[in-house]
Amino acid sequence: MYALVDGNNFYVSCERVFRPSLNGRPVVVLSNNDGCAIARSNEAKALGIKMGAPWFQIRHMEETHGLVALSANFTLYGDMSDRMMSLAAGLGPTQEVYSIDESFIGLQGVRGDLTKRSQAIRDRINQWVGIPCGIGIGHTKTLAKLANYIAKTAERKPGSYPAELAQVCNLTALPAQDLDDVLQATLVEEVWGVGRKIAAQLHEGGVHTVLDLARLDPATVRRRWSVVLERTVRELQGMQCIDLDDAPTPKKEIACTRSFGHAVTELPPLVEAVSEFASRAAEKLRKQGSLASQLLVFCHTSPFRPGPRFNRSIVVPLRRPTADTGKLVWAAAAGMRRIYEPGYKMAKAGVMLLDLVPGSVLQGELDLEEEDHRDRTKLMVALDTLNQRYGKGTVHSGATGGTNKGKDWGMKQERRTPQYTTRWEDVPVARA
Repeated sequence: MYALVDGNNFYVSCERVFRPSLNGRPVVVLSNNDGCAIARSNEAKALGIKMGAPWFQIRHMEETHGLVALSANFTLYGDMSDRMMSLAAGLGPTQEVYSIDESFIGLQGVRGDLTKRSQAIRDRINQWVGIPCGIGIGHTKTLAKLANYIAKTAERKPGSYPAELAQVCNLTALPAQDLDDVLQATLVEEVWGVGRKIAAQLHEGGVHTVLDLARLDPATVRRRWSVVLERTVRELQGMQCIDLDDAPTPKKEIACTRSFGHAVTELPPLVEAVSEFASRAAEKLRKQGSLASQLLVFCHTSPFRPGPRFNRSIVVPLRRPTADTGKLVWAAAAGMRRIYEPGYKMAKAGVMLLDLVPGSVLQGELDLEEEDHRDRTKLMVALDTLNQRYGKGTVHSGATGGTNKGKDWGMKQERRTPQYTTRWEDVPVARA
């Protein structure tokens, strides 16, 4: 049995914790460089603002509907997520953090009324962190995900489902007929793993609701569609097919890319940018215990702006697999110097670490030609520890040039709120 704890409109909810004046107002959080809406309050959704709506298309609503738009504050959101997840873990013995605002909790062995226990956890998160949550409970992860959708929908749209399912929806506690009624009231496209194309095919085949899908023969689903959809059907029927992952599978590639806030034409800022990206990628690499054998660096102009086009990349092979920030930064800078040409307005650049291998398989070797063959593992551990404790970029490679603030290649974040929980200078002050 599983529970899914999900923060409602998470990015917007994080902003409202520190700015209560935003409650009840239409609010959107914008993507990198303030490009498009990536989070919306219920009030913004009611205005018809779609996920991913370009900012220039909805900007007029500031004047006409009082819309508030904020730049993404990912440092704040990440810290608030850690606080929320630490409380959600009290619901059961095992936890899988699925995304920044979602967490699966294994409920095996938990006694008592699971609905009341979940409501208590939800109230604690709301009181201690300020994030409203929906909690769904089901015999499988797919049913828990569906229950979470029902919990949030019942709260946001009264009348769509029974009021007792709002905030916390426990499908395992419903009588068989009530469960069928709930599944019959839910469209098939709301099921986790059913994409837009598959949903259209299901509708064409007369499968319109979750109950219709759950009653299909799994073997027939496999022959007509795929093994993935068959697994989804079995999960809806109560058969566990997706285990709880205590540790995510190591990534086969790690990328760090950004669009620039302003066009970049000179080489030095491009070198600074890819050096910063390589540093961030190296941190992710060490976190999963891997080493990179090759590094790809690229940059290109915008396909939407007038002017000459430029789009080049290069793969830089490393002497031996490494997770050393210094060596990866050197490779990224060398690659950028190799592909750069003057006369172009660069809009985006990035770094990708390729051919990843587990750190445990690296063998020592005699390499008298390599100037610096010292083991810098402890140095990298110290680097990550300091940055984790005092904030990203506290200790950084000199090639990055320090903080991104005010740089030509830095992201456009004209509407970003303070980092209330991670910077002493931004901690809110209460005055009598």
